[in-house]
Amino acid sequence: MGVLVFIETENGLPKGSSLEAVSFGKKISELEGGEVVGLCLGSLDGSAAETIGKAGATRVLHDGNSEYDKGLIAPTSSAVFAAMESTGSNYVVFAKGSLSDAVAARVSIKANASLASNLISVPTKAGDGFKAQRSIFTGKAIEEAEVKGGKVIFSIKKGAVELSSDGSTASIESTSYALNEADLKVNVLGSHKAEGDVLLPEADIVVSGGRGMKGPENWAMVEDLAKAFGAATGCSKPVSDMGWRPHHEHVGQTGVKVSPNLYVAIGISGAIQHLAGVNSSKVIVVINKDPEAPFFKAADYGIVGDAFEIVPKFTDALKGAN
Repeated sequence: MGVLVFIETENGLPKGSSLEAVSFGKKISELEGGEVVGLCLGSLDGSAAETIGKAGATRVLHDGNSEYDKGLIAPTSSAVFAAMESTGSNYVVFAKGSLSDAVAARVSIKANASLASNLISVPTKAGDGFKAQRSIFTGKAIEEAEVKGGKVIFSIKKGAVELSSDGSTASIESTSYALNEADLKVNVLGSHKAEGDVLLPEADIVVSGGRGMKGPENWAMVEDLAKAFGAATGCSKPVSDMGWRPHHEHVGQTGVKVSPNLYVAIGISGAIQHLAGVNSSKVIVVINKDPEAPFFKAADYGIVGDAFEIVPKFTDALKGAN
């Protein structure tokens, strides 16, 4: 039976969200039996075997064809399905993401499998299937769904399971999946990736600023706090629309949806579109001088005051604690 986990990589290293998917797969294997097998496509760093193994996989199938580094949906889907068949896996786990979401849907069709998406916790057994909690309505509600028997594709949100670290180094097995002409109809002419010390989709901590920052010339304050935290920086939609910050930092319903352990909002009023992109955060801290700002209703901790006085003190306190 077993569990197959699709592991996305960045510069040859497994993404943090994919390592969580491996730990999720380990939980499924404890319920259903069988080993946890990782699947890596494209470049893979030599250190990956240790980190993937610690997360819960016993072995990793690796096809190093550089075509996979382009992030193409069709060949990736074919490779995942081929690996699913070759390993005899009834379960495949993906970490939610732009590539994985598209691949998971296609693999579920190829394998005639159920697709349980947006999962926020490890499922429990229910007869010959599972009961699972899903995030719905852009995180504003939780649905309990039942998946009945057969093959299942799981797609998990960041933070759905605690990352394991008690496994041993996984073995790496080189393999090759045939690429057919139909899978290579799309030709990537170029790509531009978001830059930064920590990128939003993988960040455990996010520090965001809004129009309350008054202008791009004041953004160093947000960046200093983010560096003190080891966090990614984000912004509200009006800020990116005005060109104060690049669009890849726009957090919200129409931007990047994040699920960090900590989200710090500075000078952001808390429009519903922004809240929809951050309400999966485990802890939300809001800094705003307007005590009536809607964001305070969603905050775990709120500070009413001038960000230009509070944030530098916050940053200094963090630096002093490190």
